[in-house]
Parts: sequence; C-alpha cells; structure tokens
Amino acid sequence: MPFQLRSPTINGGGPIPERYTGDGVNVSPPLEWSDPPPDTKSLALIVEDPDAPGGTFRHWGVYNIDADERQLPEGAGGARFEVAVNDFGEAAYGGPHPPRGDGPHHYHFRLVALDVEKLELPPAAKVKHLWRAAQGHIVGQTELVATYER
Repeated sequence: MPFQLRSPTINGGGPIPERYTGDGVNVSPPLEWSDPPPDTKSLALIVEDPDAPGGTFRHWGVYNIDADERQLPEGAGGARFEVAVNDFGEAAYGGPHPPRGDGPHHYHFRLVALDVEKLELPPAAKVKHLWRAAQGHIVGQTELVATYER
C-alpha cells in the first residue's frame, strides 16, 4: 500500500467541517496515515492555503514526529512532537478562516517522511523554515486536500 494520509472526519476534496476552522472550535482534525517508506526516521506535517489573498498561508507545522506514529488525534498538542510558528504568529494549529466571499480555499495537509530522526530548528521557527529544512530529507510524501469557504 502506498504512503497515504487520511482523516476520519474530512473527505479528500470535500469541505473541512466547521469544528476544525476559525469559525468553529479551531482544533486540529484527526489524521491517520499508512506505513511510510522503510527508511523513514521521522515525519513532519504542514497545513497550508495557497489560495490566500497574500500568497500561501501556513496554518500548522509539526515535526520530529516519531516514525512509528500512524496518527495525530483531534486537537493534537506538542507533547510528542515539535510545533513551528504558523502565519497567525502562534506555535499551534490555526484553522481555516479565509475572507468572506472569497470562494473556496484549498487546504493542503502535507505529510512528509524524512531520513533524519530530528530536524534541528531554532526556537520559534516558522512553518516556512520547517518546510525548507525538510526539503533535503524527504523520502516520501502524501497529501490530503480539502476546502473551506466563508
């Protein structure tokens, strides 16, 4: 089975339930994935909106997830991994909250398998820095895309 990311509450290509947005409870959705490539030593996840008016907006970035993990529960905190600073300026999940009337935005939940046990990032590193640091270490990648509009 290829490396795949899924959610029990979000259908790929479908809308993100309001619970996981800035209009709802604003908690991260539960995510699950299949076995990553055999040479995986850690995982990282980013959530971004390339449809944002000012360019790609990064909502969440978590890294140094143990290679043996196969899920992040709803509202996952940073107890088992590290969290980068999102474009809201917080080291946390920030749910979708696009401008009203801007049409559907596409949210990319991108999980990457890495060939290193730890990405060494400075404190308060931003999600974009996490993504740059991961680039030379990716051995596998999977994505779940969903939409949200206000």
